[in-house]
Amino acid sequence: MKRYFFYVILLLLVFQDHLLAQEAAVIDSGEQKMPHFKAGRAFEVESLFPMFFTGGYHAAIGYRYGKIRLRISIINGGKCNAEPAGVKNSREAFKRFYKTSPGIFLGYNVWRNLEVYTFLEMHTFKIEQKLTGMSRDLRSDDFGGGLSYQFFFGRHLYLQPGLHLYLRSDGSADFNGERYDIPRADLSPVIRIGWRIWEKK
Repeated sequence: MKRYFFYVILLLLVFQDHLLAQEAAVIDSGEQKMPHFKAGRAFEVESLFPMFFTGGYHAAIGYRYGKIRLRISIINGGKCNAEPAGVKNSREAFKRFYKTSPGIFLGYNVWRNLEVYTFLEMHTFKIEQKLTGMSRDLRSDDFGGGLSYQFFFGRHLYLQPGLHLYLRSDGSADFNGERYDIPRADLSPVIRIGWRIWEKK
């Protein structure tokens, strides 16, 4: 997964260089075309689309004012197992799935379309014991930070790969005497597809 993510980033960088060269050519020809990162206000919708491949879904709406970007989202991971993303104490004997959960993100564009952000996601996880198939729900308010870049293709469509660090307090569930402790940190690559509905300088 990490190797695949690296190749996607590399491909996007190549395309972005090509698009920047095209924008420079437009500017040289005398046409006025505002770069996306100079938008003063904008509305966007986006999705963490890999969730659809695992039987889940994700949707978000965002508003940008100057360099500040606010997003609200909802996620259901379907059969996507989040347990391997645990930084220290992930458990091979268990799976961890995202049930329907909301989130809020507050970001800042530090350079061009490079965004750093913090977030709070109010997750409900379904914890499944692999051996028995037994499951328990576990609530967790995850907070943390992320770094991502919007690669625009034309005036509206963009891909936004990034890296998230999720932090949480202790949480556990009992499976007939076997205890599951949720990892206190996850490190996870993400990639979103989005559409800028409207922007104004």
